[in-house]
This record gives sequence, C-alpha cells and structure tokens, in this order.
Amino acid sequence: MTRYTARRTPRNLAGSGWYEILPPPGPARELDRDITADWVIVGAGFAGLAAARRLAQLRGGDRIVVLDAQRIAWGSAGRNTGFMIDLPHELNSDSYAGAREEDLRQIKLNRAAIEFTRQTVAEFGLNAYFSPCGKYHGAADRAGVKALDAFARHLDTLGEPYTHLDAEGMRAATGTGFYAGGIHTPGAALVQPAGYIRGLADSLRGRVEIYENSPAVRIDTGTERAVHTPRGRVSAGNIILTVNGHLESFGLYERRLMHVYTFASMTRPLTAAERERLGGAPEWGLIPADPMGSTVRRTADDRIVVRNTFTYNPGMETSRRQVARIGRVHDRSFAARFPMLEGVEMAYRWGGQLCLSLNSAPAFGEIEDGLYSACCQNGLGTVKGTLAGMLAADLATGSNNPLLADMLAYPQPSKLYPEPLMTLGARAKLWWMHRRAGRDL
Repeated sequence: MTRYTARRTPRNLAGSGWYEILPPPGPARELDRDITADWVIVGAGFAGLAAARRLAQLRGGDRIVVLDAQRIAWGSAGRNTGFMIDLPHELNSDSYAGAREEDLRQIKLNRAAIEFTRQTVAEFGLNAYFSPCGKYHGAADRAGVKALDAFARHLDTLGEPYTHLDAEGMRAATGTGFYAGGIHTPGAALVQPAGYIRGLADSLRGRVEIYENSPAVRIDTGTERAVHTPRGRVSAGNIILTVNGHLESFGLYERRLMHVYTFASMTRPLTAAERERLGGAPEWGLIPADPMGSTVRRTADDRIVVRNTFTYNPGMETSRRQVARIGRVHDRSFAARFPMLEGVEMAYRWGGQLCLSLNSAPAFGEIEDGLYSACCQNGLGTVKGTLAGMLAADLATGSNNPLLADMLAYPQPSKLYPEPLMTLGARAKLWWMHRRAGRDL
C-alpha cells in the first residue's frame, strides 16, 4: 500500500464576488462516517464536477462520491474571471499564440470542453450562468494593436474567424474609449463561475454524493484504496484527483508545479444613470492584447469586473494585505477605462490560485493502478479543467474517446529550477512581464 498524506489543505480568504452575489447556500453535508463507493473524486471544481457528470453518464449504476475541502464554489473554481476560451491562450506567449499544430489540437480539445458545458447547461437548466457571446481582445496602445495584428495573422493560418474593430468600434461595444482597437472572436463563452459550479453540483445530487468541508487528508492506494477526511473515509475502487495545484500537497508531481495567484475586483451594480453614461453592450468580456494586462467583464447584472496582476505564491495562499495592495492597482485600471463611472466603488476583492507548469503541460493520466490525476490546468481552468475531468472519467472507465489520444500525447510537466532560483526567477519574470504590459495593465 502507498500512503499519500496531505501537507496542507485548500484555504481561501473571503469569498469571491461571484460567490457573494449568489443566494446563501444551504447547510453543508460533511462526511462524518466511513462509506464505500465505486468512485471517489477529490475536488468539486470544474474538473471534479465534469468527471462526476461524465461518470454518471458512463456508469449510472455506480456509487460516485465527490469530496471538497470547502463549500462548493468557494475555492478556485469560483474565483476565476469566467472565460471559456476556445482559441489558443498561452500565457507565456507575447500574443497567446503557440505553434500551429499544437494550437489546432488545443482548439479541438477546448471546443470539446465547451460543448460538454453547453450540453450540461441545457440538461440542467443553467442558462443563467452561461453566455455564448464570444470575447473581445482589447489593445490599449499601438504596441497592443501590433500584438493583436500578429494574433489575427495567426488566426488566419488556423482558419479561424474574427472581426476587427477600430477604436470607435470598441467604444460602441464596451462603452469606453480606452482601447485603440481590438478583435472579436465568436467561439468563446462567458460563465458566472460560482453560479455554474454550484448549480451543477446541485443538479448532480441524487446521481452523485457530494460532501463539503471534507478535505482529503490522506489517500491510500494498493489493494485497499481509500480517501480519508478528518471525520470519515471513502473506500473506493477508483480515485480521481481534481485538486489542481494541491496535487503537490500529497507529494505528487513535486517540484513540477508552479503556484500562481491572480486577483480581481467587482463593483456594485450600476445605477440606471450610470448605465446610460457608460453605454455599450449590456454584457461582454475582454482580454488584453498583452496576457499580463487587465481582463475586464461587464456582467448581465450590470457589474464591472477587473482582473489583473499575477504573483508567485509557492505556499498556495494569499493574504488580505496582498489582496488590498493589488486592489489599488484594480482601482487605477478601472478609473483609466471608465472615467464616466467615477464614484462607482468596488464591492468585492479576491485572489484565486492558478497552477502552471514550465512547459504548459497538464498533470493528467493514471498515476498508479486505480489513481488518476486531472490537474494543472495552466491558467484556463474553466475549459481545461472541464476537459481534464471528463477525459479522466473516460480514461478510468476504458471508454473509447478519440480525444484521449490527444490529451495523453502531452508530455509530463517539466521539473522546476532549484530553489532559490525558481522563486527569484519567477518573481523577476512576472515583474518584467507586468512592466512590458504597459498601458494594457
């Protein structure tokens, strides 16, 4: 028997804006006894719930258990900006683009995940949390316009459609004259991440047993596989880990995963007068020409969300001081883009964890007999988490999904540089990338 003992469990500060604007959840069901199941999934984010739904489709008669360390959607799944992007989104690139053949493979995989989500939304009536409206790329200056032109040329080689917008076109779409130009790509979708995750979890109850506030503190493998929580245990034939960066907390993929935080702020709802002053479309999402710039969303309930700034946090935690400091950066970014909304205050601020690898490879596959990983989403957890979760279920059940070959063709995450070079280098590179983003930040 192999025993994996957790060195830490997920802990997050005050809830994200996405979580806080939802109605309060009902009482948490915690695991407080020993049970037996066919499947246990550790982590109830995009990957975990996609794996649960796919297992329910493939093995509807099996007992499927999902454990989450916190409340559903309180963790990283409910803290992202909610973009489900179909096109290349390589954060290490100057313009999101990668090698052509790799990008074609990624588009195919991303679209399979978005289609899986679309079917999930239709089946469970989650339309309020899903908007297939595409996304904007906004350029704040001439350097940004140049980067977008390069990305557009790359899209031409991929055969992908897009629409060019000049400064006036961007103003008409977003209401702000901040952007010198942009492009719109139609294949992306926007989700209310906490609403979608909580809605999916609620919809799966009855087919799947979900336990909250029940962190995995130990995993046993071998002839008697089990996941232990502080007050109970699940003995199961198969274990799927969907804990993203916390995979390393169990001693798995050690020194191969980079733990990065990014941060967001959300306004109160705009008044009728403020909506009139802003103009533009009632809902949209924009990513910056430079990957280190500011991502901005206008939500269906008339809030503005600003997300920017990446930090290297190898301890997998942030602090109230860090959130507050970066919140001041958000305030400056908001004021630069929306001078007509002076006096609109931020109602919520939060940080959320990303897991990256040096070679942008996922931690996906069978670790040992009966133990599977669907982790390390490399900064696009909505799509890549969904993809990894559904394909982990296919892999574990022996399903003949042709997408598995594409997923398994990725290399394993590369080893990190030795310390202290890794931490010093990561923080220096992030500092330089933020400086390079210039006005996009």
